[in-house]
Amino acid sequence: MPFNMQGMEWVILIIVALLIFGGNRLAGAGKNAGRAIREFKDETRAIKADEEAAREAAARRAESSAAPAAGAIEEAELIEPAPKPEQKPDPRA
Repeated sequence: MPFNMQGMEWVILIIVALLIFGGNRLAGAGKNAGRAIREFKDETRAIKADEEAAREAAARRAESSAAPAAGAIEEAELIEPAPKPEQKPDPRA
């Protein structure tokens, strides 16, 4: 089993990898792997932050759409009364 390796087996594996690929290529591969992991963490943090912001916005909407407290003034549209038609003078008067 490859994951049941002891310390000396890991050392041999690293030496073989250095001989095959060379030190510069392995260092570059390690650097690129580190960048990929860092980018992955940044993206997961951004996704979590977006989800949290969406939850907070939904909670605020739910609070604002709840029934208002007694005596609370809500937004309303002002409607002006319709103008009364002009009345003609009563000829009997």
